[in-house]
Amino acid sequence: MQPARTGVSMRILFVCLGNICRSPMAEGVVRAELERRGLLDRVELDSAGTGDWHVGEPPDPRARRAAAARGVDISGLRGRQVSPADFSRFDLILAMDRDNHADLLAMAGDAQAHKVRMFLQFARQGDGGEVPDPYFGGPEGFEHVLDLLQDAAAGLADHIERHT
Repeated sequence: MQPARTGVSMRILFVCLGNICRSPMAEGVVRAELERRGLLDRVELDSAGTGDWHVGEPPDPRARRAAAARGVDISGLRGRQVSPADFSRFDLILAMDRDNHADLLAMAGDAQAHKVRMFLQFARQGDGGEVPDPYFGGPEGFEHVLDLLQDAAAGLADHIERHT
């Protein structure tokens, strides 16, 4: 997580199950897209998992390699679990799949549920569905996930340009 910046107008949290594959890759891909567009100073980004298995761990080595091959460095990120305070702190909480979306909605309660959305709702192509978990597959799964994340990152950057 980057420290809060003065002038930040939007805070976004990316969430998957363990916070070692999809959500740190999403954070890194979005950070790179916002930096490319000169929008990074408007946004604070972070990632977390609904589970606690990988708290304090770096992203999966396969995720780091696949992201690095596309010029995205996620090596400095560390896993953490979603906390109740996240629902007050973040403006958007973006789930990678329906199970995590449901878990986040249950944690959010009625007052904060409007912040919880599926990340692929921002995709320019596709149906706004789920980012599949590449953890139990091979390198091609990580490549597919990065394709989905890059598409959604572009759509999210468009949203940020319009709303900040």
